[in-house]
Amino acid sequence: MSLPHAILTALLEKPSSGLELTRRFDKSIGYFWSATHQQIYRELGKLEQAGHIRALPAPVPVRGQRKEYEVLPAGREELGAWVARSEDPKPMRAALLLRMRAAAVVGAPGLRAELTRHLVLHQEQLDEYLAIETRDFPGERRRSVPDRLRHLVLRGGIEMERFWVEWLTGALAELGTE
Repeated sequence: MSLPHAILTALLEKPSSGLELTRRFDKSIGYFWSATHQQIYRELGKLEQAGHIRALPAPVPVRGQRKEYEVLPAGREELGAWVARSEDPKPMRAALLLRMRAAAVVGAPGLRAELTRHLVLHQEQLDEYLAIETRDFPGERRRSVPDRLRHLVLRGGIEMERFWVEWLTGALAELGTE
């Protein structure tokens, strides 16, 4: 995955300014591909330079006005080629697991509290995803392919959070009250 492709996806869904993209990342794409405001603006500049997007002309030019961007045919083509590209899974990087491995060597003061904190955070995220699913994908009605794909992405997030909740619950039980 890459930030430019996440931005192209978001802009194809709806032309937006950098600020709007940042807000949308916080509410959707950011659940599985995060980016800071600065990263988004830097990538917008690169995408515009590459001819993949353009700033929409403002009805009345005003100094300091927000630029709204749209995807150009070259950007749509790049995104389509990226979707079709083969890519191997990336190794998981989880600082919590590394800290647990280190705790096996140097001791584990505070580890139980950190595992508990992570459990609460993952349970909250799971609850949020389930609420989104209830709101956006009610019942078993027939949906379009794009809606089914969006739902599958959400289901992936739900299953990842369920994994972490179950795993952390088991890890805490395994460690007992030590």
